[in-house]
Parts: sequence; C-alpha cells; structure tokens
Amino acid sequence: IQPPLSSIAGHLAATHATGKTVKVPLFATISSDLLTPVSAFLKLTGGEAAFSFLFESVAGGEKIGRFSILGCAPEDVVDVRGEDPLAVVEKRLDSIRLASVPGAHSVTGGAVGYIAYDCVKYFERKAVPDHLNLKDPLQIPDAIFMFADTLVVFDHLYQKIQVLSHFTTALSPSTISQQQIEAEYNRACGEINRVIQLLTNPNTPLPPQKPITTLNAEAVSNTGQQKYEHFSGDVIQAVPSQRVTKKTDLHSFNAYRKLRSINPSPYMFYMHLGSFQLVGASPEMLVKVQDGTVYTHPIAGTRKRGATQELDDALAQDLLEDMKERSEHVMLVDLGRNDVHRICDPATVSVDSLMHIERYSHVMHIVSHVSGTLRKGKTMYDAFRSIFPAGTVSGAPKIRAMQIISELEGEKRGIYAGSVGWFSYSNNLDTCIAIRSMIFKDGHVHCQAGAGIVFDSVPTSEWEETVNKLRGNVKAIEDAEREVLESQKQNGF
Repeated sequence: IQPPLSSIAGHLAATHATGKTVKVPLFATISSDLLTPVSAFLKLTGGEAAFSFLFESVAGGEKIGRFSILGCAPEDVVDVRGEDPLAVVEKRLDSIRLASVPGAHSVTGGAVGYIAYDCVKYFERKAVPDHLNLKDPLQIPDAIFMFADTLVVFDHLYQKIQVLSHFTTALSPSTISQQQIEAEYNRACGEINRVIQLLTNPNTPLPPQKPITTLNAEAVSNTGQQKYEHFSGDVIQAVPSQRVTKKTDLHSFNAYRKLRSINPSPYMFYMHLGSFQLVGASPEMLVKVQDGTVYTHPIAGTRKRGATQELDDALAQDLLEDMKERSEHVMLVDLGRNDVHRICDPATVSVDSLMHIERYSHVMHIVSHVSGTLRKGKTMYDAFRSIFPAGTVSGAPKIRAMQIISELEGEKRGIYAGSVGWFSYSNNLDTCIAIRSMIFKDGHVHCQAGAGIVFDSVPTSEWEETVNKLRGNVKAIEDAEREVLESQKQNGF
C-alpha cells in the first residue's frame, strides 16, 4: 500500500491548513484481468448495498472510456431538501485539504450523487413562477450526495485496479502523535485490504431477482401525444418532456446490465440510493471542470439509427443538412458559450468542435464542444450554477423557456434533465445531464425524454423524437425482463 507510513507526517506538514481536515490518499494496485466493473460492483454490494454507485464510460458511444469508478459504504450521505445542494457540498468539501500523492488516481473521493432539475430554483429564482404549485409524483429529494472515501478505479488501458481510501485527521502536525498516525494509517489500510479481499473472492453474487410477472405491463405517459403536441410558448425554443411509467419486477441492477450492452454511452451510471435506484446511459456532458478548465458538450439534433450502414450514413447526412436542426444546434451552442463566458476568462472561451455526429444504439446526435478557463475567484460550483440546467433540456431564452416548461408540464421533473456526477476532493467535477435515465421506485420504473420545439416545428415529429429517445431504455427493461423470465422458467420458478 502506498504511500508508506513513514511518509505520512511529511504529507500532513505539507497539506495542513488551520481548521481544515487533511486527507492523504492511500492506494493499492491489483490486476483486473479476471474482473469487470459489473462483477466488481456485485462482489462489493451483491447489487443490494444501499448508497453505492458504479460509473462507466464509452466515449462517443463507440470507444470504451479508460476509467470506471465504483464505491459503496460512503463516509456520509446527505439528503438535501429545501435548500441549495451546491452550498451543502461546497461547505463540506471546503473543510477538506487533499494531500498530493504521486501515483494516486486523479479522483480519490468526494461527493457523488445527483441534483434534480427542480434545483434550478436555488440558482435562478425566476425560473419557476411563484404561483405554481407543481405536482411531485416521484417524491424524491432535491439531491442526494454520497461522500465517498473509498473507491475502486478500473484502468482499462493497463488492466489494473486501484483501490483507494484515505488517512484522515483534523489534528495539526504539531499535535498528532505517532501512535495516532499509526492507528489511522492502519485503519485506512484495513479498509483497502477489506475491499481487495472482496474483489478477489472467486464468488460473484447475483442481484436478488423476484419472479417476473410484469413483462407485458403497459408503459403509461404522463402527457399523452395529444397534450404533448399542444405545448407551445413565446420563446425561440423550449424542450417539453414526457415521462412514461411501467410496473416492473425487474431488479434495477439487471436493468443496468442490459442497458450498458444495448446503449453504451459516455456517461453510464448506476446508483443505489436507499429507497430508489437510478440507472442511466447519458450521451451528454453537462459540465466538467479539470484543473481550472471548464468543458461543456451541447447535444441538439436527433435522428433514429438506420437499419443498414448505407441508410445510417444517409440519415447522418440528412441530419447535418437539416436547416432547422442546424439552426437549433447553433443557437444552443451559443447559449452554452454564453454560460461558459459568464465564469471564464473571455479570451479563453472557444468552440473546440462544431457539429459532428455521435452515434448511439437507437439515435444519432449533432454534438459540439465548448471550453474556457475559470476566471480568478470563480470555482467549480460557479461553473455548475452558470451552466445548469443545460439549454438542450430547457430551451432559449433559458429562463423564459424554463417558466413555460413548468407551466405546461405542471410537475416537478425530478432527476430528469438534472445532473448526475461527482465533485472531487481535488476541486474538479464531472457531471452529465440526467437523460436516458430510469428511476426504479416502489415496483415501478420511470423514464423521461424531451424534444426541442421551435416556431416551425412539426408537433408529431417532436413527439416521435421523445419516443425514439425513450426506446433504448424501454427496450433494456423489456429485454431484461424477458431474459430473466426465461431463466426462471428453465430453473423451475
């Protein structure tokens, strides 16, 4: 385990700040050639450990991301209701100083969770009209954060796993004794060894799966086609959504296992959050802050995938040549650039990539990349507040579009169009937009999707776009239910 005990006092001296808790990352490396992120997660949790998570990535929907990150048994869990969740995270993480340890992964721990779309009211008061009393059918918190202190990080390039935990103390270098240093070091090492023992156990438990009785259960929309096609408003663009709900006996992690194979995406996530579970395969970054640079990747413009390569290429070309889709995309790139501009040095704000096609299982999208360098005095929290929610799931002008969405939908969106990701001890963040996601709660699964409506939209086309976007998740549920049912029949259930 690195770094050695003999170096801890030096790390404490180099990192100490009055009134702060110091964390020194400790890590051990093992081979991953006999493990996958899914099997590792099951070994640690059995699919049932409340407050656990798994993040995976397939870049552009086609290339495996280098790292997968998972964790369970967090140091603390914060359920945020009725207050700004970023203020809660910032207060907690601001009390921590992280030691720099060579060889440790760039993400050693921090706040992992979600922020619901409806939290925009804490960042922009005008976004939700005061007179509205929005229904809350999902009954979930504004945000949940797991403060993860022990992580398992897969490096798919080198076929290695790094198991990390932290030496933690609020004592100053002058007051902490050698005995206390040794005790805390041994505690953290014990946690690393406990995780390694679980990972190297040859047995992999499967999620406890009830008998499937819901294969043909109907998925019911909260709007229906007729109501959706009457959405309109005095904006350049708005992105109303529909939510479909289906009764299911399917274990949420079995849904994730199927979704990751059907719809591999840049942001794949599974989070067990106690009373409900969150499953997703999002194509779209909301905001990433890495060493002071802010990134956002607007996605706007959609076509379903073609049945053949020739048809797929023709659909991609048609998408790029569609003037409505192009104008809508450029408008949202401008909106993203303006959001970045508010918290970055204007001279550094740039569109790094404009309008390229990314393909996913059931749809393809037009994607652009925008970046900038944080201005002095601005933080990752300022970057999040400036960009949240993405224009691609709200509209433009953003505030008026959000007001119209609240008026027309009449319900809290919950996690849909909000954000999932992490805020690290090292003052970096990586978050995606919570689209192509599913909430498993009380024997039901909820999926939601939206489409951009502009003045010359064809309402039926926008409805069909939401259906296409939902198709990957609905197929994952149905296929997984079918496979589980067949297996249960073979085993005499």
